[in-house]
Amino acid sequence: QVQLVESGGGLVQAGGSLRLSCAASGRTFNTYVMGWFRQAPGKEREFVASISGSGSSTDYLDSVKGRFTISRDNVKNTVFLQMNSLKPDDTAVYYCAAGPNSRSFVSWGQGTQVTVSS
Repeated sequence: QVQLVESGGGLVQAGGSLRLSCAASGRTFNTYVMGWFRQAPGKEREFVASISGSGSSTDYLDSVKGRFTISRDNVKNTVFLQMNSLKPDDTAVYYCAAGPNSRSFVSWGQGTQVTVSS
């Protein structure tokens, strides 16, 4: 099992940017699909983005395409989510996740709060 710790959340104005980081443990990091999910108050957790073990393939929630970019550094065992042109609807707790494939995330971080003011 991989342990995940998110950081980089905060308060920004609409149109601003944040870069989230997720530090992972374990030497098998490069075999895991990594993902970002988010959950707003009173709503279900939703998928935001994912990246393959090699970093060659990515997938995004339609509403964040063109604004968010997921990337990973397999030397530092870290995955990132660059969030640009943030909107108030992006406000949520963002969770990092890891799993053997894009449909099975088995390890989760504790989350980092992102708040976008209007």
